[in-house]
Amino acid sequence: MIIVWTVLSFLCGSLMFSYWLGLLANHNLRDVGDGNPGAINLWKSAGYSYGLAGIALDFLKGCAPLFALAASGALAGYGLVLPAAAAILGHMFSPFLRGRGGKAIAVTFGVWSGLTGFAASLAYAVILAALLAGSRLFTRGKPTTSAADGFQVVAGMLLLTGYLAVAGYSGATVLFGFVSFGLLAYSHRRELRRFLAQVQASRGR
Repeated sequence: MIIVWTVLSFLCGSLMFSYWLGLLANHNLRDVGDGNPGAINLWKSAGYSYGLAGIALDFLKGCAPLFALAASGALAGYGLVLPAAAAILGHMFSPFLRGRGGKAIAVTFGVWSGLTGFAASLAYAVILAALLAGSRLFTRGKPTTSAADGFQVVAGMLLLTGYLAVAGYSGATVLFGFVSFGLLAYSHRRELRRFLAQVQASRGR
């Protein structure tokens, strides 16, 4: 059952809705911004209506299989970790794009919503909002860079994992928090490198 649900979750996560919507709007997201085939570049290139549709579909492809799995009771506890990770990996390494997927923010929110009934995803959203507010105060209202945004996404997941541990969530849920942190750190590795370089440069001034 773990193998079956892992494969199904991966295939569901690999459906690149934002990329396909971009093609429908005559935009190749690989040629937009950083080339990420996700909802943000869809929003930038095709407008908010396409962008919102991309966010919703990318969210649902993570939420639907995990919600169904949790509701069915077919797997529980640590048995949920692999299918949950597979949905995110499907987006990051989509076979529909020859293994070159996206950064998996929306699908990660979806997976956490399916696993925890929106509780963890809501907490993650609050953490990210707090990090963004703190960053704006630190930069005196200046827009954040993509590198800083990527750092906040990754750091926010680590903070969420700490919150889950303190709040008494199961060991499997906390483990998946660390897995999500690792996956987001990998998908945002370029942003993390730039952010660390910026920090080092600012210290050298």
